Amino acid sequence: MKKTLSLATLLLLAGGAHAEGIPAFNVDCSDNLAVSADQGGPVLINGKEAKTRTVNERFFEAKAADVTISISISDDESVVVSYTGKHGANGICTSVDD
Repeated sequence: MKKTLSLATLLLLAGGAHAEGIPAFNVDCSDNLAVSADQGGPVLINGKEAKTRTVNERFFEAKAADVTISISISDDESVVVSYTGKHGANGICTSVDD
């Protein structure tokens, strides 16, 4: 039992910084949030690396102090990014051309 718990803990910790399936994107969100990622991560929120976790192969979350970024890959491989912030702030982010 102890070995199983230790292995599970290590697996959870290993996925903390980068999530391999994250697509490349560059978006702006309300409340002066700029969010970007290279293929495979990391996710940057206003230029600072966010803590990222994989929910499943098509959904990821990135967190900074006061905001959670949700990254979803649609069936057509398009990327939808949304945010949830303090005091119930939320919305869909819009793509920025490079």
